[in-house]
Amino acid sequence: MCSVGDAFNIDIAEGIVPRKYKCKDCEKQFKGIGTNPKCPECHSANTETI
Repeated sequence: MCSVGDAFNIDIAEGIVPRKYKCKDCEKQFKGIGTNPKCPECHSANTETI
């Protein structure tokens, strides 16, 4: 099985709206989709929806 460790860019299908998140460790704000997004800056999974 192969996994990706870093963030990557994808084209999002029309109608799917990314949520806004904030990393609780480094305070970076970012947009993401999925149930457990990781911070693109520090790679922490300690995030919250804003």
